[in-house]
Amino acid sequence: MLDQTRKKSVVVIGGGTGIYPTLRGLKKYKDIDVTAIITMADSGGSTGRLRDEFGQLPVGDVRMALAALSADVDNHDELLRELFLYRFAKGDGLHGHNLGNLLLVALTDLLGSELEAVKVASRILRVRGEVLPVTKDRVHIVATYDDGVVVQGEHDIDEPETDRHGHRITSLCTSPVAGITPDAQKALLAADLIVLGPGDLYTSLLANCVVEGVSEAIQESKAKFVYMTNLMTKEGQTHRMTAKEHIDEVLKYVGRPPDTVVVNTAAVPEDLLAKYAQAHQYPVEDDANEVACDVIRADLLDDEPVAQKEGDVLQRSLVRGDAQKMGKVIYDLLS
Repeated sequence: MLDQTRKKSVVVIGGGTGIYPTLRGLKKYKDIDVTAIITMADSGGSTGRLRDEFGQLPVGDVRMALAALSADVDNHDELLRELFLYRFAKGDGLHGHNLGNLLLVALTDLLGSELEAVKVASRILRVRGEVLPVTKDRVHIVATYDDGVVVQGEHDIDEPETDRHGHRITSLCTSPVAGITPDAQKALLAADLIVLGPGDLYTSLLANCVVEGVSEAIQESKAKFVYMTNLMTKEGQTHRMTAKEHIDEVLKYVGRPPDTVVVNTAAVPEDLLAKYAQAHQYPVEDDANEVACDVIRADLLDDEPVAQKEGDVLQRSLVRGDAQKMGKVIYDLLS
């Protein structure tokens, strides 16, 4: 139990499904304040369609963070969370869309502001913590590869064409230039602990750090800076990259090395490894000892395999972190 004279502040930076279990694990600790800073570069699936049709900020990653931090006191709370995550599996116009995404779009239309829509949705879900878009600017991320090819858009980087297989990203930026929101900047500067990840290195994590003001705020913050390494590499993004190479990229874009790196030690089941290998994806090799920072090794793996939801057209991870395990590791770093 932490000192009750002041709640400690934990800020988690990321997006996608990667930080969902992290936020779920942290919200059970009543003596800390949790803030999620979420990427605004998403352009795939339901989010991408709504982004194109309505011209608003992408809502999918925000929806996941809101659901992760939503109240779960009783069955009513659980039903509301499931409703917010519900994905339509049929209907010509609705197929693949997520009800939470549609709700956020509707709230934005009603309120005239994406940021206000997130605040209202937080009250509806009785979120324990705060969810903050990293920027209010409408941007795409742009990746330059080691062969000079430039790809724009999170979806095309996240699910790359076959000609990107085997190549690595050498440069990442936003188009146009984006700036951090005042609320996100304030949260980073006031944090006791800043957690980056887990999640896809470039499209979920560093997509936040290339927004102007983010890396500067992390550098200026007196918080302990923690990086949660990924379980698996990803073709077209982190092909065969080791833990050290992931950390080197974090340093490159943040301008500050992690104080602590958290590495999973649990083995991925053989049947899932075989499926990953078909997509040329492999466990991240643990060579974190070669980096000048503290390394925590722990079993972070969720024992239950991830099931693809009906109506979901995007490729999803087959394994994910366990909420309780990840939450405890992060919480203990505050002691």
